[in-house]
Amino acid sequence: MTKTTGITWAAASARRCQRQFLAMSARTGTPVADVAAAMLGVHAQVLSAAELSLGLRTDGVTRADVREALWPTAPPTAAPASSPSLVKTHGPRGTVHLLPARDLPMWCAALPAIPDGTAALPTGVRLSPGQADQVVAAIADALDGAFLTVDELGDEVVARTGPWAGDLVMPAFQTMWPRWRQVLHRAGQCGALSFGPNRGRRVTYTRPPRFTPLPPEEATRLLVRRYLYAYGPATPQHFARWLAAPPGWAKARYAELAAAGAIEEVRFEGAQAWVVAGDTAFPDAAEQDELTRGVRLLPYFDAYVVAAQPRELLFPGAAYRRALAGGQAGNFPVLLVDGVAAGVWHQRRRGRRTTVTVEPLGRLTARQQGELADRAQQVGAVLEAQAELVIGEVTVGAHA
Repeated sequence: MTKTTGITWAAASARRCQRQFLAMSARTGTPVADVAAAMLGVHAQVLSAAELSLGLRTDGVTRADVREALWPTAPPTAAPASSPSLVKTHGPRGTVHLLPARDLPMWCAALPAIPDGTAALPTGVRLSPGQADQVVAAIADALDGAFLTVDELGDEVVARTGPWAGDLVMPAFQTMWPRWRQVLHRAGQCGALSFGPNRGRRVTYTRPPRFTPLPPEEATRLLVRRYLYAYGPATPQHFARWLAAPPGWAKARYAELAAAGAIEEVRFEGAQAWVVAGDTAFPDAAEQDELTRGVRLLPYFDAYVVAAQPRELLFPGAAYRRALAGGQAGNFPVLLVDGVAAGVWHQRRRGRRTTVTVEPLGRLTARQQGELADRAQQVGAVLEAQAELVIGEVTVGAHA
């Protein structure tokens, strides 16, 4: 390792791969919550993608292990199930994530502290601040010790607040949603709601384990430092983009931490960026090659491709056009070759078999093709399916 303030993309990429369990998988027996913590959350709008994000980073982990961490099952005896180590809830950017239960005091204080930059709903539709607080409290109360579908939860919310909460005023998917649903993501971000196991094809909600949130300022400062440790060097703009926060707000948080000596400025690819104070050791040239060499398959919205910046260096040349959707990362599963995006892939499951189709953007060597075959088998193992690798064009669109 070398200590420098003039950091190259290769050095940053190598350190990120190392800290994200991409250079070397976490050892067998490593709790999946530890891996999720290192990633700063696992995007889980599609649960199978989250299962792959964790399983491809951890030796021997399958989708069953991830689900057991989320919803522990009781043993055959009458003993109660243990508390979950992972929670599926609304995380960064308001999207569904798997978050370590132990990190909820940070997340559920920092996320509500981010100014809302979205346009307000029209008068007559939106909840007043007082009504929003009532709905969130009603959600928390209704879900305590229960697993409810959205319709069941709606009935409980209306019973605890009033008919106004159930007014069908929100246009959504060619139908109308009740007024209370506009704060569903807020309830998740503040710790009143998390996802339970599906009841057949129907989503259920429950309440996560009880916790005491950190003071908002402390939680936000901690989140910035955690982000820089995982994905630094990074600018306030990078942080704002990852979190879907106002750039001015992110810049102010960086300035506060810099003034307190908690983060320090470095030169990254010739530009100003920041790292956690004292965290300036990066792999040297020989280590960089060792840490990034090889091929990897990352699923939809994997934390690495969403958070690692600058995006034009992670998605060089043709990859920027093929593997991004209007500059947005994560809409395609990504093939990494030597630490950068070099193709896309897709998996289609039929029963106990899954076909993994990989579209490289350049020619793969014989060694890389052999390694890719191993990676495809790993995808199958995580998903508890027999995988077949096909190298060819991916014909489905973004987020298919």
